[in-house]
Amino acid sequence: MEVLSAVYTDIGIQKATNQDSLCLKVAETPLGTVMLAVVCDGMGGLSKGEVASASVIHAFSDWFDQELPLQLAGSGLEEIQYRWSRIIQEQNQRIAEYGRRINIHLGTTWTALLLIDKKHMLIGHIGDSRVYRLRGQLEILTEDQTVIGRELKRGTITPEQAKSDPRRNVLLQCIGASRLVEPQFVRGQPVLGEVYVLCSDGFRHMITSEEMYQEFAPEGLLDEAIMERKVKELVELNKQRQETDNITVLLVKIK
Repeated sequence: MEVLSAVYTDIGIQKATNQDSLCLKVAETPLGTVMLAVVCDGMGGLSKGEVASASVIHAFSDWFDQELPLQLAGSGLEEIQYRWSRIIQEQNQRIAEYGRRINIHLGTTWTALLLIDKKHMLIGHIGDSRVYRLRGQLEILTEDQTVIGRELKRGTITPEQAKSDPRRNVLLQCIGASRLVEPQFVRGQPVLGEVYVLCSDGFRHMITSEEMYQEFAPEGLLDEAIMERKVKELVELNKQRQETDNITVLLVKIK
């Protein structure tokens, strides 16, 4: 398996700092190519959100370098998912304690994708960043853990109403600002030719699903140069349409 990728993050048109953080790592192992992609969105409006998002990114980067090789040789996905859960609980406690110590509120979303060659796909998720998969159509693989996401699931509002609802960014849980966090996990098997998109919520409010699919359709992503150009084009389109949040996107194609 070969992995093509492109990443881009932008402070946006309004905020003074970029509170998004990201990580992309690829390694060749006895099991084949292994890739980890992570996007964290520090809480806009809360102090030092960039500290929280960077802390979680560093924890998963260290896990990839130091622990993953042993876990790949061991019991596999079950052990990895358990370890991810423990890292999240540790980060939740550490970030909350840091906030109490300096008397500020801070938190972050967390969305991670792990590909183990063509054998396994694992997604871990907290908050309202997203993972999309393009395989003939655009699918959202994560659930938005927001008040609006919950109401959509219950059927109390329509998707059209959700677009302008003032509660659309109110999170049900986030790392560092929630007493308890319960990650969503999704498992699957990678398929050659498919595309994954990880993004903070700032990337998706001002563009349509049709526009995203048109730009990121697998057959058009022939190399990383094309992928980088298309990623930047959609980020700039968001800004032209007056998206005020930080914008981060990570694009992956499996060859």
